[in-house]
Amino acid sequence: MSSDIKAKIMRQVAPDLALVERALEENLAPNLDLVREIASHLLFSGGKRLRPLLMIHSARICGYETGFEILFSIIFEYLHAATLLHDDVVDEATLRRGKQAAHTKWSAPKVVLTGDFLLARALAIAAKTCEPRVISVIAHITQAMSQGEIDQLEQKGRTDLSEAEYLKIIEQKTAVLIQGACQSGAIISGASEEREKALASYGYHLGMAFQMADDLLDYTATAEELGKNPGADMREGKLTLPLIHSLAKAGDSDRKWMVGVMADPVFDSTVFKNLKEKLTALGGIAYTQSQANDHVTKAKASLGIFEDSDSKALLQMIADYSIERKV
Repeated sequence: MSSDIKAKIMRQVAPDLALVERALEENLAPNLDLVREIASHLLFSGGKRLRPLLMIHSARICGYETGFEILFSIIFEYLHAATLLHDDVVDEATLRRGKQAAHTKWSAPKVVLTGDFLLARALAIAAKTCEPRVISVIAHITQAMSQGEIDQLEQKGRTDLSEAEYLKIIEQKTAVLIQGACQSGAIISGASEEREKALASYGYHLGMAFQMADDLLDYTATAEELGKNPGADMREGKLTLPLIHSLAKAGDSDRKWMVGVMADPVFDSTVFKNLKEKLTALGGIAYTQSQANDHVTKAKASLGIFEDSDSKALLQMIADYSIERKV
């Protein structure tokens, strides 16, 4: 099922993706070859370009198709890449999209500064929209994502993280960027307030579902599928919904065992397999899937005010694919 949806999506967006790739390359334009090399290491390493596509088709669902939606869409890929570069330094991650994390090839200061450059490029392109509200959306995104990373860093290692705290973190780290891409598409098209709110709602719920699906993949996908080692969140001391829900449902013995697994600095594949079985038995996997499904339902419902179109059909397919994908 997921492969069928992916194939349909890819057929529809192929022309847009080619234009997005060209725009990303043409607008990178750093003064230093090193910055281009570091930025390109991540930017052109197989990302889905989800955020640019969402911005493009949020604009088109509102009747905006001038060609400028392609240029403006790369704002959100630059923002996304910048946060990944920064996050990998903070998390001391070794892999990203199946490749060495940038800071393992170049020094952390160089990688951080490259991330800063991408943020600056995003803002420079946002200014070209001549829409102050787009600038406001970008400012909100960067502030919220920074706050989310700070909150997650402060909560690192906590075994009593609540579901509400987790939801706030993923809203800030993931949903606000996807929401902002969709909302900005409405803004540049001059859409009504009702349509702008509908696309912002779609983006929020899609972002929440997308992150929950990512958190599930950390326990259900292989290293080859993920492009990084499974169980990375747990090993970095980050509690996600499958663990949070399971810990809440566990008895004293199971809870003590799971906390011990999380605290063990040595990763044992057999123990991790047992942990995954425990998360399934305690309902953490099913609960996370259910919550993600609920957000997808709400995302698709938000599009109800729009007339049928290719862009509407695409946005609905992306919502479905967000929780059915394998990577």
